Amino acid sequence: MQSNCSGSTLLNFMSTLMLLELFSVQPLPGNSPQVSHFSLHLPYDARMRLLLVEDDGRIARFVAKGLREQAYAVDIANSGDDALYQAAINTYDLVILDVMIPGRNGFEVCRELRKSGQRMPILMLTARDAVEDRIAGLDHGADDYLTKPFEFRELLARLRALLRRSGELRPAKITVADLVLDTAAQSVSRAGRSVPLTAKEYALLEYLARNTGRVVGRAEIAEHVWDETFDPFSNLIEVYVNRVRRKIDADSRKPLLHTRRGAGYFFGPLTDSEAADAADESISSRHRAKATSPGRKNHA
Repeated sequence: MQSNCSGSTLLNFMSTLMLLELFSVQPLPGNSPQVSHFSLHLPYDARMRLLLVEDDGRIARFVAKGLREQAYAVDIANSGDDALYQAAINTYDLVILDVMIPGRNGFEVCRELRKSGQRMPILMLTARDAVEDRIAGLDHGADDYLTKPFEFRELLARLRALLRRSGELRPAKITVADLVLDTAAQSVSRAGRSVPLTAKEYALLEYLARNTGRVVGRAEIAEHVWDETFDPFSNLIEVYVNRVRRKIDADSRKPLLHTRRGAGYFFGPLTDSEAADAADESISSRHRAKATSPGRKNHA
């Protein structure tokens, strides 16, 4: 069998065509980088963390890029053993699992995940469309089966369906005070004013909005909004929280995004007493910061 790593220009060109055909993606007219060919509506599910198990690096990068443009956090595993390891140390809302992978195949991985008590939905991918293969995948614990080649739109639709089954039906619009998130259009407005956000800022804000009224810690945010490349010792979450806060609370007299020192973040309007306590805490923090700062010497 001829190696897939051939450096032939013709083979590379044919591989590119096959990859485009695999997901039925058509080139976009024009050169605008602002428009994504993956920007489809996801009206029901919150953006979540997925594990993509695919040994073909080009397909894995292609699918992961499309999912991330939909504000999903995506980790990639390229073998059965790697997939089991990732699932053991991380919490995933859904697994996309290719059958033909190195080491333990997709059927074995699926069986091991169920045996270990993992209950997240599993969508299996395979180039084999025999009825026996589909039955084997479902009997090993898979929730759905998708045969290659497939359209990326169908993959997204199946993800939406699986995520709806795994939890409560979630509204397409989220309203918190005068803030409105349209999850289908991935747009945000406050008091009728449009709020421009990046994909990661939007994913963070949507997760906080879906958890309105309770304190959300850094670890929970990292688990659902970021992927495995996130450095828990960095201040990336604080940076994005401050960006979102400036954009949604800058022109409002009633802020919605609040920091609970030592606990995490609270999203939602505060009562008068809570607002007074928050103001006192802010003043105390400024006084502590001023007291610890070096004083200016008197040279008179």
